[in-house]
Amino acid sequence: MSQLIANMLSKQLGQKTVLHGVNLHVEPGELVLLGGRNGAGKSTLLRCLIGAVEPDAGSAHLDGKPILSWQPKARAREVAFVPQDTEVPFEFTGRELVTMGRHPHRGRSEPLREEDHKAVDRALKLLDAEAFQERSVTTLSGGEQRRIAVARALATEARLLLLDEPTNNLDLEHALQLVTLLRQLANEGHGVLVASHDLNLFAPHCDRVVLLHNGRADVDAKPEEALSPDNMHRVFGVQSHTPSSFFPRNFTL
Repeated sequence: MSQLIANMLSKQLGQKTVLHGVNLHVEPGELVLLGGRNGAGKSTLLRCLIGAVEPDAGSAHLDGKPILSWQPKARAREVAFVPQDTEVPFEFTGRELVTMGRHPHRGRSEPLREEDHKAVDRALKLLDAEAFQERSVTTLSGGEQRRIAVARALATEARLLLLDEPTNNLDLEHALQLVTLLRQLANEGHGVLVASHDLNLFAPHCDRVVLLHNGRADVDAKPEEALSPDNMHRVFGVQSHTPSSFFPRNFTL
């Protein structure tokens, strides 16, 4: 079972210190929401956690080992990542892209095995992407491309999933399906960390909410505590009220 930890992690981009002493952990069986203003460092933190960006100070650890010490294929078998930008400017089909998620499990030029095909089939089905799997991704809508990108991550069968704004471009039905799927994966023992601005959509399904503010993990608590009026005002500069009219609506599948 995989555990991911950020320990006093700091990163400067240009003249701006984006992350400053961030502590964060994702345990097996948890769905954790990462929130914060634009530019708060959510994407940078995710990239540090997967080893794509080296922090200036502090460290990220996977199962007790520094993430940067892992061999790329071994790391990719444990941690899958869905970035914000999932557009692909090449004529791959959706299925071909999802199949790339099996790369960490195969040797160079090794043919696909039955277990690879099954993993790809399962990922496409879970994301309701079977109908357009043979189309070029350049012909897909933004939401369809998003579903293919998440399916590719699921095809790795990694125990840890990190997703950056995964509901971007998704219609309401598929956004709800994705949130439900991520909750199901956490219940099955995966660790899931989601960076999202859609607090209302994700928070009811999460175990914890982490809010980045002034470069730090300012809040790390259960959703009902993390999204308190005081925290909303300090982190986002907005007032938080109990619904008293038609909005917000509570949608379910």
